[in-house]
Amino acid sequence: MFLHTRLKVRNLERSIAFYTRYFNMVCRGRKSSPRGSQLAFLTMPGSPTELELAYLPWDPDFQLPEDIFHLAFRVQDMSATVVQMRADGINITEEPSGRSGGGDMAFIEDPDGYEIELLSYGPGEFEALQAEIDAISTQAATPH
Repeated sequence: MFLHTRLKVRNLERSIAFYTRYFNMVCRGRKSSPRGSQLAFLTMPGSPTELELAYLPWDPDFQLPEDIFHLAFRVQDMSATVVQMRADGINITEEPSGRSGGGDMAFIEDPDGYEIELLSYGPGEFEALQAEIDAISTQAATPH
């Protein structure tokens, strides 16, 4: 089971606010590591997977390698989401465009410059994806 992804951040409070506001994540806990990292663990209701945000006091102005990876989040209304994010000063790096299965995709940057893909789905597309994931889960749980 995939448990979490860690992102280094420059300002822990700002990053927590960003992910909780725009993606409805919940901060389920915070702690300091033995090395002195300040950590926050965010999750989405109904998912065991977490986003671990880490502020490292010894590396407050780190540089991100270009195009190392991105996160993807589902949004219900692409147009409204992008309009709100733009009004809030979020950097929209790729405007919404249609996807082959319906729906749209766009790209933004979080406060630290991490790329985030926004996805909306066409009618029935998300349900088909969920059914495929459920089938894989059922198959994996079946003794061979």
